[in-house]
Amino acid sequence: MKALVLSGGAGTRLRPITHTSAKQLVPVANKPILFYVLEAIAETGITEVGMIVGDTGPEIREAVGDGSQFGLQVTYIPQSAPLGLAHAVLIARDFLGDDDFLMYLGDNFISGGITDLVEGFRKERPDAQLVLSRVPDPTAFGVAELDATGRVTGLEEKPQHPKSDLALVGVYLFTPAVHEAVRAIRPSARGELEITDAVQWMVEAGQDIRSGELSGYWRDTGSVVDMLEVNRMLLESQERRIEGSVDEASEILGRVRICPGATVRASRIVGPAVIGSGTVVTESYIGPSTSIAEDCRIHDSELASSIVLRGSSFESVRRVEASLVGRNAHVALAPQRPVAHRLVIGDHAKVHIQS
Repeated sequence: MKALVLSGGAGTRLRPITHTSAKQLVPVANKPILFYVLEAIAETGITEVGMIVGDTGPEIREAVGDGSQFGLQVTYIPQSAPLGLAHAVLIARDFLGDDDFLMYLGDNFISGGITDLVEGFRKERPDAQLVLSRVPDPTAFGVAELDATGRVTGLEEKPQHPKSDLALVGVYLFTPAVHEAVRAIRPSARGELEITDAVQWMVEAGQDIRSGELSGYWRDTGSVVDMLEVNRMLLESQERRIEGSVDEASEILGRVRICPGATVRASRIVGPAVIGSGTVVTESYIGPSTSIAEDCRIHDSELASSIVLRGSSFESVRRVEASLVGRNAHVALAPQRPVAHRLVIGDHAKVHIQS
């Protein structure tokens, strides 16, 4: 059995961060979301992974390499444009061959892994198995309709009037039967080959399409809100570990991880939180659900419920929360006079100012 990981896509909901970085490499709890996906795949015993990459392919290759750091063998499959999940299966045909495979979206997070789901598929081996989760707003997802035995009887992509609250999680299990389906369908109204159309084709052809419902936590990390939520959840599950330098004037409370090479001086850190290697925190407050990456500088500032990427700095800032700050950003207190806001803002940015 092989795996197909989708790591293309523009990540428009995470702009401007994704203007300069692949969305799958934005870190939560100081680790790229894609790494959690690859670790989950390795836990299933699958070793051969095809990685679908687009414009951010070079950055993905640099971060993942040949996959050996995860115990995997990674083959990169370029996709000229994000033309749909079924298109990804289509262009991966040579890599997949006649093997069963797991398809996993590289920006999805599932707690507890997927090993049980994969083992169940290997044992029963239906033509396809969809992984589902109950959601409060099914109109934002692909939605499955099931019969009394749990077999899939129909699919709808982002329906206005959903027939169920069972959304398709970004994990799919297929036998080679899916290859005929992806060749048979046509692009949707948005110009993509939809995997929901391919699976619907399989349903109408009388094939055995089953479902497995997730009992654990799942998030599509395509938005800032979802990134922050996954970050919070992961930090809450970490153990307290102080490996950096903390002076006697500082107070560390709760599940706080201070990585080797980090320095904390005259500061208060309330967990869950993580301070990355090489980061220096002085005379500051770091509140719960905050991840600060490597080589940052935080001085005389307050941060909470936020993600700060590598090399960024804060100087005399009150108060930052529920924020995602990109790499090598600098945030500082503006002069008191004249009263004005001075901004350098990239495309698609969101700025909230209280005057």
